[in-house]
Amino acid sequence: MSAWQIDPRRLRAMVVKEGVQILRDPSTILIALGLPVLLMFLFGYAINLDNSRTRIGVALQDDSAAAMSLASAYRHSPYFEVVLERTTAPLRAQLVAGEIRGIVVIPQDFGKGAARGHRPPIQIIADGSQPNAANFTTAYARGVVQTWAAQEAQAAGQRAPPPIELSLRFWYNPSLASRYFLVPGAIAIVITMIGTLLTSLVIAREWERGTMEAMMATPMRMSEFLASKIVPYFLLALASMALCTVLATMVFQVPLRGSLFALFALTVAYLMPALGQGLFISAATKNQFVASQVALLSGFLPTFLLSGFLFEIASMPKWIQAITYIVPARYFIPALQTIFLAGDIWSLILPAIGYLLAFGAIFFLLCFRASRRSLDK
Repeated sequence: MSAWQIDPRRLRAMVVKEGVQILRDPSTILIALGLPVLLMFLFGYAINLDNSRTRIGVALQDDSAAAMSLASAYRHSPYFEVVLERTTAPLRAQLVAGEIRGIVVIPQDFGKGAARGHRPPIQIIADGSQPNAANFTTAYARGVVQTWAAQEAQAAGQRAPPPIELSLRFWYNPSLASRYFLVPGAIAIVITMIGTLLTSLVIAREWERGTMEAMMATPMRMSEFLASKIVPYFLLALASMALCTVLATMVFQVPLRGSLFALFALTVAYLMPALGQGLFISAATKNQFVASQVALLSGFLPTFLLSGFLFEIASMPKWIQAITYIVPARYFIPALQTIFLAGDIWSLILPAIGYLLAFGAIFFLLCFRASRRSLDK
């Protein structure tokens, strides 16, 4: 009979046996159900990429009404929390200590220059060690000055061309909240950890316990053995996905605009390479410690760094961009974000499912061959 054929009775017995082992192992349940909650709260609350209420210093070196008015404009800005000083020395110390992100210097004789119709120079100092925060600080600090200057000119009766009004509309994420893309990405991290890390231990555990040869001496086929290892962790990963979806929508208020069917289909497709990769690592290493380390390096890190989750792939070097094409999460995360934020756009979801299933087939084939090779030695 073919090595790929499966006897339902033997498979059911092996799945039950594997399920009992999982229930007897508290660490597996903790990783499958506790880790998702921890990671979701970390990515939902601890990691915040929204730039709002940035703490800056304003050095008010002039006592004129114009200088006071400009300082007040900064204090009432919704983007800044202002520390007001008369000199730059204490503010520079706070900038070095990381207590503020920038300094706006309103120089002496600012009011006299403004009264003559000149544009007195205003210095903006930003902490360049954090480029994103520095760009945000300088852009909005410049915007406050420009808005204030236009209001002052209008109050003085100066005729100026009417400003062009911009009507801004942000699709899919109207408030530009970072959790809208962080939380779906966190779900991908969770599924990767469960699918790859946990399954990377199952075959290696059999080798370390000395039960692998005994199991293969039975009539059980290799396909039945691998399937019995996959099914329990597949169901466990689906339960984790359901838990993460509930947390995302109920706790973090991330909209789920797509259907549960699309979410389920995409998750099933992604679990194929995740589970297959974990089993291949387990069969190739035959050691639980080594398998766990390889799973973290080859599963978690590429998902976190090379999937476009936090770092834009287009901004990476070309040779790094080429590597991202062999990272399954590169296809999973954009499709998952599409389902959550845009809906069932099948022209984007179906190609991702196709790529993921292809990766899964490759990993399962490698796992089958690695397991047979290990037994032949």
